[in-house]
Amino acid sequence: MTDPFQKLPEEKKQRIIRAALKEFADKGYEQASTNRIVKEAGIGKGMLFYYFNSKQDLYLYLIDYSFETVKEHYLNRIDDSIEDVIDRLGHVARIKFEFLARFPEVTAFLGRFILDVEKEWPEPFKKKYEEIYALLQERLYRQKRIDRTKFRDGVDPDKAFQLIKWAMKGYEQDLREAFRGKKLSEVDLTPYWQEFDEYLAVLKKCFYK
Repeated sequence: MTDPFQKLPEEKKQRIIRAALKEFADKGYEQASTNRIVKEAGIGKGMLFYYFNSKQDLYLYLIDYSFETVKEHYLNRIDDSIEDVIDRLGHVARIKFEFLARFPEVTAFLGRFILDVEKEWPEPFKKKYEEIYALLQERLYRQKRIDRTKFRDGVDPDKAFQLIKWAMKGYEQDLREAFRGKKLSEVDLTPYWQEFDEYLAVLKKCFYK
């Protein structure tokens, strides 16, 4: 990426970013077409390669852009001082769905990137994936601050923690199915969060004293 891209008006820059995110998310790295990107963005192909030296350069920029967006608007909002593991994972779930609603293009791009990175990709792609994965695990599932005294006698906190994570992921999958084909930004999540809180209360009754 070159300075001219950074100096573009924000509206034009975001138009190019959204077009590129969508193309790579839909087609994957190998099948993505810079012709479709410039058509969607409304710019000439020569200008795209004036801003970015190559398709790979553009892709690496999008990885960095998406990663920074995740850090700023998702991971950095997580309050990992919450010691109640069920409350913390509930807190994380809310932030995650707010992020999905606000940044659907970034979410789709990273989802495709994670699938694609399992193939034989250049080393820079793999390093970015490892960086993203390590940070996600560290922020989401840090166990050092979990209050283990809340668990009932005879309950293994580590196994309970794993079961709670599975329950959260299962509920998240159900929500994804319920919202399939809908724009999350247009969905009233209030009744879903009320139901979610009821499930959290059930988990506490199952595992806590």
